Amino acid sequence: MSQESIINLVSEHTFGIWFLIGAALVFWMQAGFAMVEAGFTRAKNSGNILMKNLMDFCIGTVVFILIGFSLLLGEDIIGLIGKPGFDIFTAYANFDFSNFVFNLVFCATTATIVSGAMAERTKFLSYCIYSGVISALIYPIEAHWIWGGGWLAQRGFHDFAGSCAIHMVGGISALIGAAILGPRIGKFTKDKTGKITKVNAFPGHNLPLGCLGCFILWFGWYGFNGAAATTIPQLGSIFLTTTIAPAVATVMCMIFTWIKYGKPDVSMCLNASLAGLVAITAPCDVTDAFGAIAIGAVAGLLVVFGVWLLDYKLHVDDPVGAVAVHMMNGIWGTIAVGLFATSSAPESEINGLFYGGGFHQLGLQLLGVISVAAFAAVCITITFVIIRATVGLRVTEEEEITGLDATEHGLASAYSGFSIMDVSNTMTMEVNENTNLGTGEYESASQVQKEAAVRVISALPRESTGMYKVVIIAKLSRYDKLRKAMNELGVTGMTVTQVMGCGIQRGAGEKYRGVEMDATLLPKVKLEIIVGNIPVEKVIEAARKTLYTGHIGDGKIFIYDVAKVVKIRTGEEDLPALLDVE
Repeated sequence: MSQESIINLVSEHTFGIWFLIGAALVFWMQAGFAMVEAGFTRAKNSGNILMKNLMDFCIGTVVFILIGFSLLLGEDIIGLIGKPGFDIFTAYANFDFSNFVFNLVFCATTATIVSGAMAERTKFLSYCIYSGVISALIYPIEAHWIWGGGWLAQRGFHDFAGSCAIHMVGGISALIGAAILGPRIGKFTKDKTGKITKVNAFPGHNLPLGCLGCFILWFGWYGFNGAAATTIPQLGSIFLTTTIAPAVATVMCMIFTWIKYGKPDVSMCLNASLAGLVAITAPCDVTDAFGAIAIGAVAGLLVVFGVWLLDYKLHVDDPVGAVAVHMMNGIWGTIAVGLFATSSAPESEINGLFYGGGFHQLGLQLLGVISVAAFAAVCITITFVIIRATVGLRVTEEEEITGLDATEHGLASAYSGFSIMDVSNTMTMEVNENTNLGTGEYESASQVQKEAAVRVISALPRESTGMYKVVIIAKLSRYDKLRKAMNELGVTGMTVTQVMGCGIQRGAGEKYRGVEMDATLLPKVKLEIIVGNIPVEKVIEAARKTLYTGHIGDGKIFIYDVAKVVKIRTGEEDLPALLDVE
């Protein structure tokens, strides 16, 4: 065997091993997506998010075995789909093992993108269904057009690692899904006419976790972009552009948010890093350093614009910025091939508009964007509409307020052992149909209905001091109204505690690792008030009226006699000591 043959053999084996290492890096990106999504959302949904990101890959694997892989890389049928088959079972000895694993991990990424935009209010069952549809049909078909020898590949469309095939498709699916699903409770404030007057912020509960996810994704992206490289120079160039673009995007975002908002925005800069990575994915092998800088700079600004556009113009609630990162920068990265491609890059034979190639490649890129976007939009819309009409797409308002960890998975908290409560933006819950008593109007409700909704439990002695401790247990969603009602009565002093509890709604104990737990505890708020000069009957009536929604479990009120009150600062006792808190 000649020296040249030995070198070629070693090179072939080396890149074959790198190909699988790259696939493993892309699989590791699932952890990054899970961390980003969990960190950018609220603690009460963390377990649900982890479960979704796990099932993305597991469900995707099952359907990819059954049909996805053959639709993607099967024998081409008129440039549209691969021929369905079961070679993985019938011809395993000659099966393309490496290609299967490599394309599987990419497939799972597409479905994961949708998870973030629809987080915190989607039914888990519905999520599993549409995740399976994306992995079985939508992604394999359009990816066949690009990578499986389909009609776009035949025309010279270029998407090296998936700005279009993966990120744009996932982002479009995320946008349509979030729009059909509707915003999280409290995200937008409306006036009496229904017009949105304010956009409310929902801070992520754990930005360090989100940052860790961002670095995991960046690390995995070297495999995402570089695994299909065939020469050392090409691999080196891909690593270079995959480093420059996100770095420049993050710097641009930092400068822009610093100027616009007065301070550099942490979460937006994390999004910008990912935006730069998404944008460079399609042209990573055909662009040079200057092109990577330009692509990254636009991506850093585009992600900020995308978040603003969804919040303030489209009024679509995207908790993690998935649409701005993946859809908008997936489109931009795909188009950028037609602008910044250069034959000076290793193994590149393409020149874009800015490198003397004219409009030919740009036209092909635009054709690919439009056709793939249209296909994905139609398919995912049909999927979401069918799911909404059958099993339902969104959880109830009560479940959303409580958190999907408890209601969907029987998980009291993803942070057992830590005191973490989600109370932000929970004051706007509307009437829920569960345990309905027939009327939501306090004035028209009978005494029996009032008692059933808000029970009053009194433990007063025959000879009372005239001072009472009123303890009110209520839903978190009623706290703001309850506080205002007490203030209007003249009560300005109260002790508020966040508690966990269950009543008639406890149901059967949930199970953790097959072991039954006592009950599912729900987040509540406990108000403690001491009154004397204000009649306790007025406090009870005001609390009842405020808490009543016409449902069992609206709240409970406990009345206790207070033997003595001492004000430490002045030494006053009993009723005089209460004057400045009533």
